[in-house]
Amino acid sequence: GGRRWQVHPLIEEELFLIRARGRHPEPLPPQMALADLAGESLILPTGLHGLRSTLDTAFSQARFTPHLVLEVDSLSMVMAAVDAGLGSTVQPWASMGRYADAAQRFEWSRITDKDALRTNLLCSLSEDELSPAALAARVVLIDCVRQLLRGGAWAGTALIHHED
Repeated sequence: GGRRWQVHPLIEEELFLIRARGRHPEPLPPQMALADLAGESLILPTGLHGLRSTLDTAFSQARFTPHLVLEVDSLSMVMAAVDAGLGSTVQPWASMGRYADAAQRFEWSRITDKDALRTNLLCSLSEDELSPAALAARVVLIDCVRQLLRGGAWAGTALIHHED
């Protein structure tokens, strides 16, 4: 027989318009709707990427056609392009995490559309097929995520409640 998988929604991440700081006359408001992004040159992942399918659904619901200037799947390349001022992106807040000076480099605005959320899943073999070590690792992973969220280290993210 085939292996059985367990899939648990783990967290939901809000999405943010992120752009290089100091390249625009007007600062970003704290939050905005997708429909407000009409003037933004966007750098987004390609159509095969999970985040892009989430965004395409949200754009469709908002009846908004984005102005795409680049399609790049590598997050580090997307953020380097944004940092260089080639355009803006729509990503979870954590995408700025590799920059210790993110607050100096970037400005961001939370996207308010209800469809503009990314769900992160925890996938594993079913419990009866996991070794004790793998079961323990899964518990530690969930606990680590909870601590990051409680400590405020992962902005714009909410835990989706599920049983351990």
